Amino acid sequence: MPAIAVPVFALAWWAACYLLGRDPVRRPAARAAAALLAYAAGVAVWTVEPDSLAAQVLFCAPALLWAGTAVAMLPPALPERRQIDLGWMVLSAAFLITVVALPEAGRLVVLAPLAGGVVLLWRFRDQVRPPMLPAAFTVAAALYGVALTALLLPVSLGVPILVVAALGLDLLILGFLVAVNDAMLAGERLRPDLIRSVLGALAGIVLLGGPAALTMIAVDSGAVRILQFALVAVVMTLAGLSGAVQRALNAIAFRGDSRLRAERSGLLMRVEALPRHRPLTEASEEDFRLFTQQALDNFGDLGRLMRSPLTGLPTIDRRLTSDQRALRLRAVLHEGVDRLRPAGEFDTTDAWRVYNALHYCLVLGLNPYARRPNTDGLDRDARRAVDWMRRKVPRRTLRRWQEEGAAVIATRLRADLAGEKPRWSVRTAPTRST
Repeated sequence: MPAIAVPVFALAWWAACYLLGRDPVRRPAARAAAALLAYAAGVAVWTVEPDSLAAQVLFCAPALLWAGTAVAMLPPALPERRQIDLGWMVLSAAFLITVVALPEAGRLVVLAPLAGGVVLLWRFRDQVRPPMLPAAFTVAAALYGVALTALLLPVSLGVPILVVAALGLDLLILGFLVAVNDAMLAGERLRPDLIRSVLGALAGIVLLGGPAALTMIAVDSGAVRILQFALVAVVMTLAGLSGAVQRALNAIAFRGDSRLRAERSGLLMRVEALPRHRPLTEASEEDFRLFTQQALDNFGDLGRLMRSPLTGLPTIDRRLTSDQRALRLRAVLHEGVDRLRPAGEFDTTDAWRVYNALHYCLVLGLNPYARRPNTDGLDRDARRAVDWMRRKVPRRTLRRWQEEGAAVIATRLRADLAGEKPRWSVRTAPTRST
């Protein structure tokens, strides 16, 4: 059993750390990582105590988390998105409590939310990227359901650990789909960065996983097995979260030298950005709009701006380093937002809506919908803008205005790339200010 359990545990733990390392803020990546970590913990418990209640519950938990992953990959502009997400959280908590009380066969009820998530993906398949995501997600989820059924029901499909390994394979496929979705939405390359991380994980499995499995076989002790799994988890964390680990070590080792910490942080961001940077060649108009919207959303995050394909624009000197290009991209975006500002004093009319939505929410990073908006140090216009948005502009309307402004700026950037004369006009149908 350890000869199969250790590599399966290691790959699941590494995949979870890799997804978190790509972008822990994005909900699909965070929920997919949680599903893989729950499965990895289930493998460890199963190896120590097969068929235990804790192991079965841990193997059921990924179904609930993957339902949440499917919900998180729905289009952000979907009006019911927040309600669906809240409903998933409430139902998942209820299902998890129910699973503990149900017998083995009854625990298959966790597949119901996963089926609902698959249905939602198909319902909005025309707005999900990549287009093959719903079909691939459905196949992987179905295989996971079959494996979980074979594990919980009295059905003999061979050695139980092989069924457990099949569960892990399905979850790895689902994790890969989330990574592809994340890379496409962020305008990044996946393959070079993924290959580098996979090679590190394989090296860790060979160098430590083999000795750990042999130790478990030689010493039949639950404490020893848990200790070996913990050591493997540490190595896989280093392989999947190498950048975060290095930043944590820098913060500890150089806590008295802020300049050195800042310089090393910039170098690490540059190293992480290089294999994920996607060239602008053959980028479509829709890609430009998406890249511009992403860059505006990440206006205050220099690390994400370094990975933006827009750092390859002709208006940004290619001789600059990646962090300098990110700063230059921030300046280009700021200039694009400033050009959308109507003449005259600040106002909240239709002519000002796009500029206000971009300048105050994305450039300045203000959140008018926070429970207690921080207005300290803001000028009078900024305070008026925050108060106006908070009282009269719904979230969906504000997001729509931001997308309209991003489309205009994207048109200008694409025109610069093609050597055309850019147009600076927000062409939208007349609507009310809210």
